[in-house]
Amino acid sequence: MRLEHTREAAQSTTGAPARPVIGPPADWNFPSARSFALANGMQAVVHDVPGQYVISVRASIPLPLRSEPERIEGVAALMCRLLDEGTAAHPGQSFAQQMEQTGMAMGAAMTEAGLGIDMDVPARRLGDALALMMEAVTQPDLAADDVARLVRTRLAEIEQERASAPHRAAREFAATFYDASERISRPSGGTHESVAAITREDVLDFHRRHMAPAGAAVVVAGDLTGIDIDALLAEHVGAWENPDAAPRDVITAPPQTAADRTRIVFVDRPGSVQSEFIVGCLGPDRQVEEAWAPFPVLAYLVGGSPTARIDAVLREERGYTYGIRSTFRPRVRGGQFLTHGSVRADATAESVRELLDILEGGLDGFSEAERGAGVDYLAKTAPGRYDTAGAIADEAAGLALEGLSSTFTSDNLRRIRALGVADLDAAWRAWIAPGEWTVVIVGDAADHADAVRALGRGDVTVVPN
Repeated sequence: MRLEHTREAAQSTTGAPARPVIGPPADWNFPSARSFALANGMQAVVHDVPGQYVISVRASIPLPLRSEPERIEGVAALMCRLLDEGTAAHPGQSFAQQMEQTGMAMGAAMTEAGLGIDMDVPARRLGDALALMMEAVTQPDLAADDVARLVRTRLAEIEQERASAPHRAAREFAATFYDASERISRPSGGTHESVAAITREDVLDFHRRHMAPAGAAVVVAGDLTGIDIDALLAEHVGAWENPDAAPRDVITAPPQTAADRTRIVFVDRPGSVQSEFIVGCLGPDRQVEEAWAPFPVLAYLVGGSPTARIDAVLREERGYTYGIRSTFRPRVRGGQFLTHGSVRADATAESVRELLDILEGGLDGFSEAERGAGVDYLAKTAPGRYDTAGAIADEAAGLALEGLSSTFTSDNLRRIRALGVADLDAAWRAWIAPGEWTVVIVGDAADHADAVRALGRGDVTVVPN
């Protein structure tokens, strides 16, 4: 914060120094980046962050989940888990030993849009860590025993997810909201049938055809004093090639939604003492023409904190829940507005009624006090959200995967600070419409489905857990 001292403030009738006047904080911007192309066409994004001596490296590889053959869906997520299980040069435990000796931590995960690799290492071992990371990316061992073991692990996880109300709700919501032809309508980690069918040959073939540098990006964030980062990236990342790769799959349009998505699905879980739910509708992506800035603020005001509209009613006034959250979830193309949480089972129908009333009540507009609180929260907490090299690298890697500029975050913060009430009202009305909700409830249908049906908020379908 900036301290504003004046001659008057520095004096008092007693002669003791007066308390300084605290002024508003200066506007903050996301750390600037230097971007350049590597020899293989990958984009390099470098954030030099003084004082951050653990370097964070993130690689974003555009590899949409829809690239998976339907009969072995889940193969991409399985391949991700296998990347650090051993390489051709360091099979099995020897690769883990190499990582431990280097002081690095590495992981990989799949999203709808692509594969993300994250790696963190002390600055002095960055070169060795980059070499190991690219060894895992380009030459994974993918041993048959490891594939079989992780298939068994994933099958056990699928059963655990079925037993988890939030996971079960999310799975049913995707299947209800999106057209069945879309990959996103099915679990990202695959179904029991598709995962059980995956073989080592499937994983090898998927890696050979889809792990390639075309359209990919590498982000480095941290204190790079004395490090020739351009040379290290050129040596270890820019040399990656894959002449056998299939043409890159580019997402150019939002996934198709189901024709009957505006309905209520009740997943029957007899004896539930809570009801888990997800309520959602279409939302924008971060490339939305009218700008993304209003949407994080709106999510905060409606369901982003204990003081938001939803919790003010359902938690503080009614005592139905410990907390319910809303978010605008952008995808590479298109997005969703989602509200999710759990309530006391005996308050299931009343909670759905109140929640939909609150969401549609936003169409009446937001107040200046709300605007100020939401803008202040998003703008003034940004330095804390991005106070580590890892957080900076995560944000930059996400931007790269969505095809957004490295200046997007700073530009968006500037737009947030300039928002008016009219901007918030217009953005809410652009995406929220009465009756356009997909509602999924996981709970005791015998006790509560009829009461939800009596709300008159849409057809109610009961499905087994």
